[in-house]
Amino acid sequence: MAIQTRDSAARALSRGPLAAIRRTSAIDTVRARISLAVDLGLLAPGERLPNVPATAAALGVAEITVRRAFGALEREGVVERRPGRNGGTFIAAQPPRGAVAEAAAYHEDSDRVHRLIDERVVLEAGFAHLAANRIDDTALDHLDTAIRDMDTATTWADFHEADIRFHATIAHSAGLPSATALYEQVTGELYCYFLPYSMSYLRISNQQHEQIRSALGARDAALAARLLSAHVGELHRTMYVGLSDEAAEA
Repeated sequence: MAIQTRDSAARALSRGPLAAIRRTSAIDTVRARISLAVDLGLLAPGERLPNVPATAAALGVAEITVRRAFGALEREGVVERRPGRNGGTFIAAQPPRGAVAEAAAYHEDSDRVHRLIDERVVLEAGFAHLAANRIDDTALDHLDTAIRDMDTATTWADFHEADIRFHATIAHSAGLPSATALYEQVTGELYCYFLPYSMSYLRISNQQHEQIRSALGARDAALAARLLSAHVGELHRTMYVGLSDEAAEA
């Protein structure tokens, strides 16, 4: 059997038909993500969205893209924008379901997302097992800072940034640069499907982060790997579109 090189392994991760979302414009991906979050119950009527810069950073698009997407969503009745000091962009009181046709691209890619999550579970569980014996005090401090930042986050956008730092710290602490490169590719693809989600769920997610950090600090490799595997595995039913059948059918 031929041995895969690092480059060929990386290419293997992205094999398959062109992802449906790659046929969708940047503005439409923002519209679809917010509309889907509303349809799945991740964003509630009346909930305030993060400001334009924060939303742009979390969704990986330009600020002008978010402004245009917000304008389109307002015309479609999904959001409403209010002026003034206490103003901003809010989910409408009675947002229509299925308002953005481009959301179909995310549902088409659900099998692809499942595969990416499975790849991430394998990588992160392995990272946690190795990091438990290799992580230093500086990295543990970085984990503590990320946990505090997630605990005080007031929007999903702020939480998302700290969450990325938390998981990246564990990956780098494993001390396997080639595997880290594969991990960055997998998470980069997954983040294309990132949806806004409820802060109540994120608070529970951060409790899991605390448990993972404790296991790493205790040098308990088996527990750290098991906790991180379960934590990332939750993405199958909670955080990505097309993976929560009950929510999609509600």
